[in-house]
Amino acid sequence: MHLEALVETSRAVTATRSRKKKQAALAALLGGLARREIEVAVSYLIGVLPQGRIGVGPRTLTRAFPGGVAEEASLTLADVDRAFDEVAGIAGPGAEGRRVERLRGLLSRANAGEQDFLARLLMGELRQGANEGLVLAGVAEAAELDEGALRRAAMLAGGLPPVAVAALVEGAAGLAAFRLELFRPVLPMLADTAEDIADALARIPAPALEPKIDGARVLVHKDGERVVAYSRQQNDVTASIPEVADLVRALPARRLLLDGEVIALSPDGRPRPFQETMRRFGRRLDVDAMRLELPLSTFFFDCLLVDDDELLDRAADERAAALARIVPAESRVERLVTADPSAAQAFLDRVVAAGHEGIMVKDRRSRYEAGSRGASWLKLKPTMTLDLAVLAAEWGSGRRKGWLSNLHLGARDEATGDFVMLGKTFKGLTDETLIWQTEALLERETSREGHVVRVRPELVVEIAFNELQRSPRYPGGLALRFARVKGYRADKGPGDADTMETVRELATNVLSGVGPDVNGD
Repeated sequence: MHLEALVETSRAVTATRSRKKKQAALAALLGGLARREIEVAVSYLIGVLPQGRIGVGPRTLTRAFPGGVAEEASLTLADVDRAFDEVAGIAGPGAEGRRVERLRGLLSRANAGEQDFLARLLMGELRQGANEGLVLAGVAEAAELDEGALRRAAMLAGGLPPVAVAALVEGAAGLAAFRLELFRPVLPMLADTAEDIADALARIPAPALEPKIDGARVLVHKDGERVVAYSRQQNDVTASIPEVADLVRALPARRLLLDGEVIALSPDGRPRPFQETMRRFGRRLDVDAMRLELPLSTFFFDCLLVDDDELLDRAADERAAALARIVPAESRVERLVTADPSAAQAFLDRVVAAGHEGIMVKDRRSRYEAGSRGASWLKLKPTMTLDLAVLAAEWGSGRRKGWLSNLHLGARDEATGDFVMLGKTFKGLTDETLIWQTEALLERETSREGHVVRVRPELVVEIAFNELQRSPRYPGGLALRFARVKGYRADKGPGDADTMETVRELATNVLSGVGPDVNGD
């Protein structure tokens, strides 16, 4: 298939606000693909490359752009995929120049629309109103399969592209091949937000309560002596956190898949700041020394597999019982089964007093829905925080001169895939964070406007705030008041940022009314 057909579909999806029409356009394209084209097309439509990062940044792309455009569209999906394979394989002295040359050869064969599409794809800026959920729906329509079955297979496969191939080529039989498999990362189950205890208990009539630990999420796989810990982003972090592997290796089961949090605690048992926990992740050198300096504690809260018994579809109570049989109490989260509002409030107060974020309220009857942010798990935090993407930053002045300081913050619009700005802040940033932040944002720079550096929205930061206000200044009509940075969330990507739907739901409860605009300056 020619790239032009995919680009035209992308345009059509962007041009309509109708979800039904978007889905139909995607289905029409996907239904006409050859097997070898499906994974590439689906990857491009959700804004990623099958190759992952290929070493192309704004500078390389700018140098690679030819002086003109092709008069006729001739590029195929195979041509583009082959070129990206070759670029990804370039290394050594003179690598950037050779990447520029190869990309220029590709772009010189592209028309204006294709050049624009490829540039945005390479820079991670392909906002076309076709998020992964919508593309999944298009695959389901083209394959004439149940959307729920397709979603479950994609969750167990760790992504949509390979599942799309199976669905479109083999149908339902192809989906049956995707099962829970050790050492293939599973997307973790996620939680919605509750307003307070009354809201949580009204939405979950058969609740179990657990502390919400502000650590790093891990799913740990075990088969005999082999143990691998995967992060929320599906990265193998085993070497950085060997105490987790040691703990699981010693548990009395041959095969396991456990879900939990890893956190650094102070000697008094209170949580250290999240950034201290993250110092251990990604660390490959001096791990033993860091382990002594900053030991980690592990708290598991779910069990998806024990030996040959798969528990994904069992009730949460059954999974909790299996966890209790396998994992000692000191390595499990506390669990309180109660529907009494007074007991639940007392539990929340005690957990917060111990230094934790809040509590989780989970439906005792629910199955584990990997990758789903649904109503079966609710998170309840007494202080308001949002995980937002950094959209831009401003050069600081005075003591912060030379550093990118004031952050432009945005929530994710699920309908369009865009990020909607909610405000700015420079509060809560340490000198150490400013130094790291400046380097990290410049690596993601896309353009400049005066003192503002715009960046690819790849970094997620946890923002605490006091209020939400109505504001005509920002496109979402809402602004954060007294926003401050709690810390960067290295365990989260832009797809994990909080959505505008979450922000609007929160605003209905905490909106302070019309007042002065707040921009963090």
